[in-house]
Amino acid sequence: MRNIKLTIAYDGAGFHGWQVQPGVPTIQSALNEAASQITQEKITLHGASRTDTGVHALGQVAHFRTHSRLSAAEFQRALNGLLPPAIRIVAAEEVGPDFHSRWQSQAKTYRYRIFRGRVLSPFDHLRVLHYPWPLDEDAMAAAARLFEGEHDFTSFAAASGIEDDDRDMTRVIYSSEILREPDRDEIAYVVRGRSFLRYMVRKIVGTLVEVGKGRLGLSDIQRIFEARDRNASGPTVPPEGLYLMSLEYPDPADSLAATSVRSRHSKRGRE
Repeated sequence: MRNIKLTIAYDGAGFHGWQVQPGVPTIQSALNEAASQITQEKITLHGASRTDTGVHALGQVAHFRTHSRLSAAEFQRALNGLLPPAIRIVAAEEVGPDFHSRWQSQAKTYRYRIFRGRVLSPFDHLRVLHYPWPLDEDAMAAAARLFEGEHDFTSFAAASGIEDDDRDMTRVIYSSEILREPDRDEIAYVVRGRSFLRYMVRKIVGTLVEVGKGRLGLSDIQRIFEARDRNASGPTVPPEGLYLMSLEYPDPADSLAATSVRSRHSKRGRE
């Protein structure tokens, strides 16, 4: 059984998110159908991130197992020939049997686009949040940095059927910043972390926008963390401005070296 890793870009505007749902188009269902048609096997792709309805991706990663003898490059060409134009396989490679796109991910980077100009181009419709009114972007940038590090993100998560006391709501954010796009009247929130709660990025952006409006100050960010109350944060901004940019995985050479070291130690223990 071979293991094929795919890097996928998609325009999420016409899909009900990543995960298969009955009766509606999703990214995963389109990929499953195309891969199954190519291999004549029942294929299920496992994605690294379950992006929501309307969310886009430039670097989603997924994998699937197959008995097919097609090369990774042939899979890429065949899938792109069958998939709708809104989904593209940008890279494909064969990986080891232990690779898992979700469980082995070490970091994810998301980008949220906010267009600041007065008139939104029709080509950016459903691609950005349009906010042409005044915002204190310097205050937003200062507030964004306060999300770095390890925090309890209960106040920045969607409600779930599980009591928050029963969930680990702690997440580690490696970088969090507001960037000005060169040559465009646009800013972007870019965040990189180990993992994220549902709606977490969109609620952080909503909170930063409230800072930009002057409705929240820098001192309020810590207060919101400590409240552990999702009603304390800013609103959840719409999904169309959110992009999954990339995922990071261990270097295969590092994994092989670690395996070799463990093997040597195991042998010594038996000698």
